[in-house]
Amino acid sequence: MMVKTLPARTLLFLGLCLAGRRGFASAPEVKQPPKRIAVIGAGIGGTATAYFLRQEFGTGVKIDVFESGTVGGRLATEEIGGAEYETGGSVLHPLNLHMKHFVDRLGLSQRSDVPGKMAIFDGEQLSFQESDWFIINFLRMLWQYGFNFLRMQMWVEGVLDKFMRIYQYQQFGYSFSSVERLLHAMGGDSFLHLANQTLEEAMLGAGFSQSFLNGIVAPATRVNYGQSVRINGFVGAVSLAGTDPGLWAVDGGNKKVCSGLLYHSKAELIPAQVTAISTKQRPIKTGGMASLYEVSYIEKSGSAHALYDIVIVATPLHQGVSQIAFHGFSPSIPSHFPGRYHQTIATLVHGLLNTSFLGVADPPSEFLVSDILTMEHKGSIFNSLSSIDPVHIPPGYSRPPASVRKVWKVFSPQPLTDTQLSQMFLSWEKVSEKRWLAYPSYSQPNRRTPPFVLHERLYYLGAVEWAASAMEMSAISARNLALLAHHHWHGMKGKIDQEDLHTRLRSEL
Repeated sequence: MMVKTLPARTLLFLGLCLAGRRGFASAPEVKQPPKRIAVIGAGIGGTATAYFLRQEFGTGVKIDVFESGTVGGRLATEEIGGAEYETGGSVLHPLNLHMKHFVDRLGLSQRSDVPGKMAIFDGEQLSFQESDWFIINFLRMLWQYGFNFLRMQMWVEGVLDKFMRIYQYQQFGYSFSSVERLLHAMGGDSFLHLANQTLEEAMLGAGFSQSFLNGIVAPATRVNYGQSVRINGFVGAVSLAGTDPGLWAVDGGNKKVCSGLLYHSKAELIPAQVTAISTKQRPIKTGGMASLYEVSYIEKSGSAHALYDIVIVATPLHQGVSQIAFHGFSPSIPSHFPGRYHQTIATLVHGLLNTSFLGVADPPSEFLVSDILTMEHKGSIFNSLSSIDPVHIPPGYSRPPASVRKVWKVFSPQPLTDTQLSQMFLSWEKVSEKRWLAYPSYSQPNRRTPPFVLHERLYYLGAVEWAASAMEMSAISARNLALLAHHHWHGMKGKIDQEDLHTRLRSEL
C-alpha cells in the first residue's frame, strides 16, 4: 500500500526551487574525484551524459567522448533545395523537462509551430481525416469509436503523471541501478506490469475496443516505432503520448542540442571507433593498486588506447550495431545483449504527391493534410507519410498544399522501389534515403532489460531503450548514470535504489 504523499506538482515545484541542493541533512565523506572518464557515443544520450558528469564531478575531471560518426547520432538532418530537414528524432513532448532545460541552458529556441492536420490511411482510402474544427473532429471520433479516444487521453495522462516522478527523484540526487528499479520508482508495480505485457493486452484489459486499437492506436505505434500494438505497454504509452498537442522541436535541428551539450560539458571529442574495453591494474604512488579501464580505439592515425576511472557506454551493445569487445571481466560481459534493433527507412522525397494513391478525390490544391498515418494491413509499403517543414521556419512561411512540389518524409519497413515511388508521387526532383536502426524491436515484451551496471564503474546507458526509446528517455538515463557513477565513486549508498523521497521531504520540511 502506498502512503499518502504530497501532490506531484508540489513536489516538482519544491525540487526545482531547491535546484543544486546535493542532499539532505547527512552526507558521507567524499574522496577525490576521478581523473578521467570516457563516454562512448555522441548522440543525445552520450552528450547529455558528458554534460551531467561535468555537473556531478566538477571541473577537475577530464571527460573524453568517443564518436566514430557525427555528433548527434540518431538526431540528424538532410539538406534539400537549400534547406535542412529532420531525418531522425523529430518531435518532443511538452513535458520533456530535461530537453526543455537543455534548450534553455544552451540558448537555443523552439522551432516556430506550423499547424497541420492528420489523416489515417487504411490501404485504400483515408478512414479518418482531421478537420479545421475541433467539434467536427470530436464528433467523428465519437461516431466511429465512442468515448475510446477520450479514455485513451486519460489513460496516457495517468501514465505521464507517474512518469514525471523521475524528475523529482533526480532533482534530489537519487539514482537507480537497473531499468526495473527506475520504472518502479516512477510507477511502482503498475509500470513493471505495463512493461511486461503488450500494449494490446494492456489496453484491451483497460476496456478499449479492438477496432479502436486497429484504427487509432496501431497508426500511432507504426509512425513512432514502425511496429504494431504488440509492442510492450510502456513504450506503447510513450508512443501514444506523441499524439498529445504541444509537440515541439528545436529551431535549426534537434541535433544542435547534442553539439551544445558537448561544448558545455568541456569534454574532448575523440573521432574514433572504440573496439574494446578491458580491466587493468596499475600501481599508485601511495602504494597498492588502482583498478582502471583501458579503452582501445581506432582513429585516423591508427590504433590507440587510454586508461579511465569510469566508462559509460552510450551506444547500443547489440548485434548489428556494436563492435565493442569486453576483455578480462569476471563474470564476463557479452559483446551483444539479447534482442535486435528494428530497421526503419526514412526517405525524403522532394516531389509532387499523387493524392489519388491515398484514395483522395478532391483536387490536390485542396488537400492540406500534413501527416498520413497508416493502419496495419496486408501489402502496406509504408508506415507514415508526412509533409515536413525545414528545421528553421523563415518569416512568412506556410505549408503549401499537395498541388505544390515540396518535401515529404516516408517511413517504411523496407527501401522504396522506383515502382513504389511512382505510385506515391507524380514526379520528384530528389530522393534521399536514410536507413536507421532507430530503436529496439519491441515485437515481444522484454522481460529482462540489459543492466545499467556492467562492472563496478562501467555503465550502459542504452539499457533504458528496452523499456522505451526516445530522446527524453536517453536524457533521463544519462542523468541517472551520472548520479549513479558519482554515488558509487563516493560511497553514497543512501542515494541509490531508494524510493523514500516523499518521506524524507516531509521530514526535511
